[in-house]
Amino acid sequence: MRVAIVENTAVTHHGQVGVALHERGALIDQYKPWHDNNLPDIDAADALVVFGGEQDAMADATHPYLAGLARLMAAFTAADKPVLGICLGAQILARAYGATNHLGTAREFGWVRVALTAAGREDPVLGNSGPDFPIFQWHSDTFTLPSAAVHLATSDAAAAQAFRVGRATYGMQFHFEASRAVVADWTRRFPAATTAMQDRWLHDHPVLAAELGPQADRAGLQIARNWVNLIRS
Repeated sequence: MRVAIVENTAVTHHGQVGVALHERGALIDQYKPWHDNNLPDIDAADALVVFGGEQDAMADATHPYLAGLARLMAAFTAADKPVLGICLGAQILARAYGATNHLGTAREFGWVRVALTAAGREDPVLGNSGPDFPIFQWHSDTFTLPSAAVHLATSDAAAAQAFRVGRATYGMQFHFEASRAVVADWTRRFPAATTAMQDRWLHDHPVLAAELGPQADRAGLQIARNWVNLIRS
């Protein structure tokens, strides 16, 4: 299988998604449109992954590729090629299907408990993660649920935590790719940014990682493996 990965910022960890793809021997093509505006060719990949970034999903003035990326995610879906949007990627996917992006209205950071909806508990990607689980969050924006979507997960701060369009297109607001190792690296690289999100983060991080990280890691890797299993070479 061949998978196109779109990175929306200079530091992007593939994390649990990368683990699951490598387990399946996937060939990976990486794109960095924040740098060169280059996007994948739909005919050259079996699936599309769109990771997060510090920009918002409507930042066309500074990131002119965003509208094209939204259209590309919808085109992959129409071709029955799996799509995975994480954090900003989920917000762009919601935009692609006519939802409204709400900026700065849903601040979440750290390991946050997410609950599956009834549809989520039956979903092939999320369903075997348990009815609820802690998972890493780092965002301030949210979105309305697209009319074409099945609502899969929710949290106290952001109702639209996960949704599915069609067979295999998923938007996940939470960073299920962010294992404890990824979170530790973010904490080392971005101490000011993490502290701005949660002022005691540098102090609390080790304890929270020990308490909540193992369950989050198990859930995140299972979600990644389940999504990868939907890819048809």
